[in-house]
Amino acid sequence: MASLAATPPMVSQDVVRGVSRLLYRAGISPLGEVPLGNGRRADIVGLDAAGRITLIEIKVSMADLRGDLKWPEYLDYCDRFFWAVPDGFPLGQFEEPWFQPERCGLIVADRWDAAELRPAPWVPLNASRRKAETLRFARRAAQRLLWASDPGVAEMLVE
Repeated sequence: MASLAATPPMVSQDVVRGVSRLLYRAGISPLGEVPLGNGRRADIVGLDAAGRITLIEIKVSMADLRGDLKWPEYLDYCDRFFWAVPDGFPLGQFEEPWFQPERCGLIVADRWDAAELRPAPWVPLNASRRKAETLRFARRAAQRLLWASDPGVAEMLVE
């Protein structure tokens, strides 16, 4: 009898794929690893047709979750915020006050899809911040398209 190989543990990129598919089906264009105006980098930023910004912070280990003291700095850069974790991740901590369950949604993902367990409320961004972050999103997306079609051009980047 042939043995079945164990499924490798999920990594952040697996969660990114599942969450991105969920967002895309919801009419939100996702982009991973997006720098924000405060110098932080969001795991996923999504932009919908109304110009609203959804930010998703991915955690794949309890150590990463417990050690993240910077996450509240993301709230001023989005209209809504979600935590995203792999299927099977312990969810109890996301109900604690530090994780602001009244302000933060919760998504569980596998390698191919995701489900929203708790919705995130819409908290509208300041108009000037929205414009700045939307431009940052658009420029990053355009750069990535260029880099994909001409990998050598990334070396010419002047920011």
